Amino acid sequence: MSTQSQTAESPANEPNRDPVLVDDWHVVARAKDVWEGKIMKVRLLGEDLVVWRHEGRVMAWKDLCIHRGARLSMGWVENGEVVCPYHGWRYNCEGACTLMPAHPDQTPSKKAHAIVHRVEEKYDWIWVSLGDPQHDVPPFWQWDDPAFRKFQAGPYYYRANGFRTIENFVDASHFPYVHAGLNGVQANPDVIKPYKVYRGEHGLYTDEIHVFQPFGDHRGRPVNSGYTYHCFRPLTAYFSKHTVLADGTGGDDDRFCTFTTVQPVEENESVVWLGIAINFGPELTEKDILERQDQVFEQDREIVESQRPEKIPLDLREELHVRCDRLAVEYRKWLKEQGLTFGAA
Repeated sequence: MSTQSQTAESPANEPNRDPVLVDDWHVVARAKDVWEGKIMKVRLLGEDLVVWRHEGRVMAWKDLCIHRGARLSMGWVENGEVVCPYHGWRYNCEGACTLMPAHPDQTPSKKAHAIVHRVEEKYDWIWVSLGDPQHDVPPFWQWDDPAFRKFQAGPYYYRANGFRTIENFVDASHFPYVHAGLNGVQANPDVIKPYKVYRGEHGLYTDEIHVFQPFGDHRGRPVNSGYTYHCFRPLTAYFSKHTVLADGTGGDDDRFCTFTTVQPVEENESVVWLGIAINFGPELTEKDILERQDQVFEQDREIVESQRPEKIPLDLREELHVRCDRLAVEYRKWLKEQGLTFGAA
């Protein structure tokens, strides 16, 4: 479901107006959590927003009444309109003021309008852009494939930089240490063989990277895994993991696919949204899936929150890089080429 809303202009001197991220799509909520006739308050790129639904349609506005700057999130929805809690101004689904109770006979001017942002409802998430993206929401290729079961994990709240979070997600060499006993063996870490990074229609992607994992997926059994990583957008990444049970059983093309996108609340505060797609293990329950993801992402959170500098360094001279960091190096180059400033050192 897509909502094309009127986009109001925002002052150029507002904080965090990084055009790379302003003109991008960001998840701010699960679709099922945005209820009919209820206002949800969210924060994106340092800006407070309200998200609400009427007759299935989703709206996302700046959390601001244009009259005296009161928070619309303190108001309510009545007959498909948002009511400001301060003076009762009413705004319809397009953001236009329809009533000023102190002057009920006066037609509100065109300037009496909420600051409206673009919204997409996709993959059971609500995506918002503060600007004018020239591209679609990134692809989750397995979403419409009936061979895969889909799950939502998280959200995970990190007091950390979103780009550090994505870089961690697409890094295979930390498995034996951060996820020892799950995704790697600390006493026998994998040697990451040379791989290539490519650029394509959907950003960056890699060759398949091979590792051994003692508890490599939700079945809880040793697997030999091949990861193909993608960075679709600066804060959206994905991997397709080809898993082969170490004892030789299982399917020939068992796939554990993970789509992650990070909501940049502030430069060093993020919300991680996770989509899982698997085509094996029909006996696995949602509880099985979520418990493993919760464990892995909690381990990641502790490490990512510890990294210094908190902002990601885009000057490659600022940190030491080795061969297995090739995707991270290309990711940082890619961010710098786009002119990223928010959350970058």
